[in-house]
Amino acid sequence: MVRLLSLDFDGTLVGPWDGVEMRVCPELLACLEGLRQKGVLIAWNTGRTLALVDQGLQIFPLRPDFALTTERDLFRWDDERWEALGHWNQKCRSDHDTLFREAGHLLETIAHFVTNKTGARPYLEGGNFRGVVARSDDEMDRIEEFLQARRHEVPVFSYQRNHIYLRFCHGAYDKGTVLGELQRILGVAPSETFAAGDNYNDLPMLTPKRAAWLACPANSIAEVKMAVGSRGGFVAAREGGSGVADALRHYFPGLCAAGNPG
Repeated sequence: MVRLLSLDFDGTLVGPWDGVEMRVCPELLACLEGLRQKGVLIAWNTGRTLALVDQGLQIFPLRPDFALTTERDLFRWDDERWEALGHWNQKCRSDHDTLFREAGHLLETIAHFVTNKTGARPYLEGGNFRGVVARSDDEMDRIEEFLQARRHEVPVFSYQRNHIYLRFCHGAYDKGTVLGELQRILGVAPSETFAAGDNYNDLPMLTPKRAAWLACPANSIAEVKMAVGSRGGFVAAREGGSGVADALRHYFPGLCAAGNPG
């Protein structure tokens, strides 16, 4: 019996981008409402910040029970506002503060490469170098190759990538580990969890260690399709939310009865 959905937002719940707006699938909204009525909890597991999650709600009008943000933080909606759940976020911040203090020289090396060897731009948080925005996937591939060659200098240094966007992080934190913490707090097992995503940063949650039911929409990158397919998951023929709706109806036809298209 499914009890928890861990859903990426951009490119999965909404999208892909059609040049004007991110598309929202009415079938998916109806399906999620049907599952929620039967007690299934919904988590957005996203690279977005909490502020951007709220922006996303202007596009996708179904508020999740939980927001797992920036591939590492954990929040619960308490009917009026978002609140941190447990002590995870505090430990996460402490571990990242330590990481960035210890990784100063490595970050200088990366910044020099990005500035002088590519046309990408640094991504700053609070004036600090915390990631990279490339001009193309090919350029980000080059930057990722450089990071892979140098990351051993700080053993816990890692990163999360979504197409041309990349965020530096502590190696203990990703979409998989934050999902694991939510499962621990709720007492929900991976065997009771569904996960869907479309990009590199979704891979840590698209594994049987985190969820029994795996899915990805047709617009997913090849690496995600391969991971989901090789693990017996559902690789949808439709894009974005339409593909996720197909996956949910495939796995949970009875529970998703309210989500069948009319």
